[in-house]
Amino acid sequence: MKKILVVRNDKIGDFMLAWPSFAMLKQSLPDSEITALVPAYTKDLALLCPWIDKVIVDCTKRADKAAKRALISQIKAEQFDASICLFSDTYNATLVWKARIPYRLAPATKFAQVLYNRRLKQRRSRSEKPEFEYNLDLIRFFLEDNRVAIKEPQGPYLTFNTDCLDAQRMKLDNLLGLDASSRWCFVHAGSGGSANNLSLNQYAGLIKGLAQSFGGEFVLTAGPGEEAMAASLYELVKDDVKAVIYDKNDGLEDFTRSLACADLFIAGSTGPLHIAATLDVLTLGFFPNKRSATPLRWQTLNTEGRHLAFCPPEGKETETDMGLIEVDEVLVRAKTWVAQYWS
Repeated sequence: MKKILVVRNDKIGDFMLAWPSFAMLKQSLPDSEITALVPAYTKDLALLCPWIDKVIVDCTKRADKAAKRALISQIKAEQFDASICLFSDTYNATLVWKARIPYRLAPATKFAQVLYNRRLKQRRSRSEKPEFEYNLDLIRFFLEDNRVAIKEPQGPYLTFNTDCLDAQRMKLDNLLGLDASSRWCFVHAGSGGSANNLSLNQYAGLIKGLAQSFGGEFVLTAGPGEEAMAASLYELVKDDVKAVIYDKNDGLEDFTRSLACADLFIAGSTGPLHIAATLDVLTLGFFPNKRSATPLRWQTLNTEGRHLAFCPPEGKETETDMGLIEVDEVLVRAKTWVAQYWS
């Protein structure tokens, strides 16, 4: 197995939760060439991953037939020995089957599984373990199936050297007028449409409570289309805390370097939360309580103790009502937790 294609071509958060899988695969098979198939919007992140050797950009299932044929030809030309689909649907199954990859592994779900010749039953719908563990189970199956000794990975999964971080802090200082000697708390109030999130008033109460106890400066981040949300949050807190809006950057790699400069990152269950966790920045996250979206299922990649999660109370009527998360109760736990690192 010299050339292996790993497919994780869905959202940013899902892709970040595949990093331990790339680490396990590369560390267990250091002489292999690991290629990731990802959509264009996660390409920059894939290029940052130290365990990915090559990246192929997926045209996605919405592309026309000509683009899909070209992608299949590109994959076929690489002459992969194996493919591992961490996420499986009919589109992905068809890609690796038409590319004639000899060894094709994926979760044994849906009708598409007939196009794979190696399958692992996972029952992800039960959400009994974190998403990254489901991914790792597939890699373990692959390695055991090929009689390869398994090297268990450990975080942090992404780091930048001191010179890089110093340069990024200076860049943010010049761009946003931040104080380099102060603690920086990043807050991402958007959700990218991927999960329920706190209201702006809840975020404002959280920011004011943390500022009252710890001071610091608050960086209000925003993705495309979320600029107005960040501006509204700024209006709610500007009279009580030092806050700035960070809604423009030089691409996803630049944004990732900025997150690495944070002393704390606060968000709902979003891609930016999982990027920050991969960097092992302290993360405070808010999740729905329905089975497919719990803090357990979407547990971040932080090392032990560096993530704190909250969700609404259990019950069908309350599981997705983020308004039921009491900010005062969050602050009691969060202040004690943060104080361990900010004393």
